Amino acid sequence: MQTDTSSGVLVETTALPSEFLHRDVTVQFYLPVNIARPDELSLLLINDGQDLAAMGFDKMIGYLLHQEKVWPLLCVGIHCGEDRKNEYGMVSGPDFKGRGAKAKEYSRFIFEELMPYVYSHYKISSFKERAFAGFSLGGLSAFDLAWNNPDVFSKAGVFSGSLWWRSKDKTEKDYQEKKDRMLHRMVRESDYRTGMKFFFECGELDETEDRNRNGVIDSIDDTIDLMRALVEKGYLEGRDMKYLQLADGRHDVPTWAKALPPFLKWGWGK
Repeated sequence: MQTDTSSGVLVETTALPSEFLHRDVTVQFYLPVNIARPDELSLLLINDGQDLAAMGFDKMIGYLLHQEKVWPLLCVGIHCGEDRKNEYGMVSGPDFKGRGAKAKEYSRFIFEELMPYVYSHYKISSFKERAFAGFSLGGLSAFDLAWNNPDVFSKAGVFSGSLWWRSKDKTEKDYQEKKDRMLHRMVRESDYRTGMKFFFECGELDETEDRNRNGVIDSIDDTIDLMRALVEKGYLEGRDMKYLQLADGRHDVPTWAKALPPFLKWGWGK
C-alpha cells in the first residue's frame, strides 16, 4: 500500500484482489486527517477512480475540508478495469449489445469485498451515511447500485451519466424511450426509497446526438427524463434532487472536476 498526506488528506492506494472480478482492483482512499469526531465521518464510493487521480482530487477535497466547507468524508476512488463496459452497467441485466454482463459480479465486489475491507482496514463500525457516485457509465452503475440498495446508500451522484442505457437499439422501428431505457423503466417500476437524494450533472457540450430532434442533446434529455421519473415517485427537486447543467461542460475529466465541488457541498456542506 502507498500513502501520501501532502494535501492534508491521507491518500492510500492499494490493489484489492477480487474473487468475483478475477483481477486486482486498484482503489484509492482519501481520508481526512485529525478527525475530531469519527461519528461524523461519511463514506463516498466513486466509480472511475482513475479520473479522481487525474484531476487532483486529494487537493480538492483537502481544500474543502480545510476551509470547513464540508463535513468529514472518506472518499473511495475505485479504478476501472480493462473490461469496464461489462463491469459497469445494471445488475438487472445487460443492454441490447450485451454490455454490462459482469455488473452482478461488480456488485458482489462492492458489497462482499470492498465494503468489508473499508470497515476492517479503517476500524470503523459505522458511517454517518454512505453514498455512491460515478462518471459516464460509472454514473449509471453508481445510481443502479445505490437505488437497489437503499438500506446501504442514501445518496447517488451521476456526472454525464450513460442514462441512455437501453434494451433495444434506438434505430429499431419499435424503439420506445419510455419502455426501452432501462434505468428509467427500473425507477418507474420500483417503490419509493425513503430518504434517498440524487445529484445530476450534465454539460451542454456533452455530446451532439439528438435522437428525437427536439433541439436538446440526448444526455440532457435522458437526465431530465430520469428526474421526471423520480418526481413521479414523490421526490422533489431542491429537497431531494439537485441538477447542475454546465454551459461549457463536456464529457471529460475537466468538466467533472468543476462539478465535483458543488456535489460535495450539496451532499455534505456545513
